[in-house]
Amino acid sequence: MKDSWRRSIDKIPIRVFDGERFTNVTEPVIRELSFELNVNGRDMVSLACTGLHLEELAAGWLRSEGMVSSRDDIEAINLQPEAPRASIILKKDIAEEKFFRSIGSSGGRGVAKGTADHGKPPVKFPEGNIRISPRQVLLLMRGLMQSAKIHDLTRGTHCSALADAGKVLASREDIGRHNTIDMLGGYALLNGIVCADKILLTTGRVSSEIIVKACRIGVPFIISHSAATSKAVELAAESGMSLVGYVRGGRFKIYAGEHRIAAKAGRKGAN
Repeated sequence: MKDSWRRSIDKIPIRVFDGERFTNVTEPVIRELSFELNVNGRDMVSLACTGLHLEELAAGWLRSEGMVSSRDDIEAINLQPEAPRASIILKKDIAEEKFFRSIGSSGGRGVAKGTADHGKPPVKFPEGNIRISPRQVLLLMRGLMQSAKIHDLTRGTHCSALADAGKVLASREDIGRHNTIDMLGGYALLNGIVCADKILLTTGRVSSEIIVKACRIGVPFIISHSAATSKAVELAAESGMSLVGYVRGGRFKIYAGEHRIAAKAGRKGAN
């Protein structure tokens, strides 16, 4: 639906101090909802989110948790958007310890919950066929920032996108950076998209949980507008992932996987 993202914005009266005086204004703010997931007849988790792309968020969250790996693992997703709530039927049982959790907008849960062998990345990427120039890194980040329509109005969201070497393919915004990546993971899973030659773009900080989510999706390359943590760099290197961060002002930092970025800088002017 065109401009459906506007449903995630409320307008509220606030007071603003401009350095000299107070004024009354009506301000657009991002909506926050609790999205309940019921899996195989039992309440599993409550996710703080904007209420957009709920089917993708549900499928992507299950994928990030290692409960599903393909669309075939899901028998049905029944949405109640007005609640919001999703009743999901999987083709396999879920371990008792998975029920019930409440996850805030930050989305962080600690690396051990999403990884194999207490912190080791769940996959090892081959070198693959992705190789982009420094200029392409800058242009892809520009594309991500231009797609962040809700953030432009509210300054209250993160944005992530799935891209190939040339362009942004799909972007998602939410109050939590983890949710945006889960949405993209769900988008890829529900549409049968293989991500071995794709790039994950994000505005948020890259922590160890983000590396694990990318591994679950099968994306070997992350480019972020923000910085990375030491554990994220360690996991990226161990998994064979390329990790680029702090892309801004025509510059960026390569934390891991330099082999996927061409040495030649290309022509100037991208920022």
